[in-house]
Amino acid sequence: MAGNGNLNVANKAKKDEFYTQLPDIENELRHYKKHFKDKTVFCNCDDPYESNFFKYFAMNFNQLGLKKLIATCYSESFVAGKQLALFDDSPQEKSKTSVPHKIIITEVTDLNGDGATNLADVEWLIKNDKNVLTRLNGDGDFRSDECVELLKEADIVVTNPPFSLFREYVAQLMKYEKKFLIIGNENNVTYKEIFPLLMNNTIWLGCKSGSQQFEVPMSFEKNNTYIKEGRKYAKFGNICWFTNLDHNKRHDKLDLYKHYTPEDYPTYDNYAAIEVGRVSDIPCDYDDIMGVPITFMQIYNPDQFEILGITDRGDEYGLKTKEYTKYDTPKYGDLNRRATYWVNGELKPTFAKLLIRKKH
Repeated sequence: MAGNGNLNVANKAKKDEFYTQLPDIENELRHYKKHFKDKTVFCNCDDPYESNFFKYFAMNFNQLGLKKLIATCYSESFVAGKQLALFDDSPQEKSKTSVPHKIIITEVTDLNGDGATNLADVEWLIKNDKNVLTRLNGDGDFRSDECVELLKEADIVVTNPPFSLFREYVAQLMKYEKKFLIIGNENNVTYKEIFPLLMNNTIWLGCKSGSQQFEVPMSFEKNNTYIKEGRKYAKFGNICWFTNLDHNKRHDKLDLYKHYTPEDYPTYDNYAAIEVGRVSDIPCDYDDIMGVPITFMQIYNPDQFEILGITDRGDEYGLKTKEYTKYDTPKYGDLNRRATYWVNGELKPTFAKLLIRKKH
């Protein structure tokens, strides 16, 4: 996919603080509203002046029944102090974003007297209550001591963390046993730190997967970018949500209609499993181990299937049946990293596949 290359470049350049669009947030968050009543939400990778995560929770503070909303800004945010969507572009307001800061909201009432409670009341609150917006002592990094202290008091973390720090970010959430809903690259499924969490149903994918558009730094130069109203946007093709909040889609049963034949589903040469090229091709009458694309995680129902391992890297899950050597083939290194099967008399390696089995 074209979007994959963009993400790889961003990771290498560490320019991966991409701002999520509000419609994408609304489309995903509508599936989790029951989880937020009386909860403290922490957006710890978000400039409150620009973050659509902050805007979403601020606008829906009362509807969700939130107890508290916290947002922190990293000092190197590419929009900090430059694009103030919520506030007047005055020197006084800009000075507030020249250093890392946090915003803590515990209630949203009709402060401006217009008869409604909305984002305008949040704006009034931040401008007029000096206790709402305060400076941070450090750089606002989610790993800093003061941000970790804020994390400890949070019930649910919702944000778009830097793609290049995804492993470390999830590890921190696991360490402090936090509920969360975050955005990541679908290829994160294969990470050795992430896959065991998915396999053991500690975390899972959210409802929406596929292409998304993000606001990116002006210096971000790759395909699928465009400028609108002075801001730059890029489209990425393999985005998904990672969470440990339950949602209805996770319990939808996949309808199976294809029938197994040895011709259509070749057996791997180095795994006791069959090759399934597409998730929609999972056979209805095969009860042993199957290798499926990582997109399977988008429809994974733990009541219908179990995940046994992955055909990537070594043999951590003890499912490999053969190891190739240089005496077998010059390509033995590549073949040992993946599942293989015979095509026209030649061994063909697959992409990373999840090894699954139907539950009875």
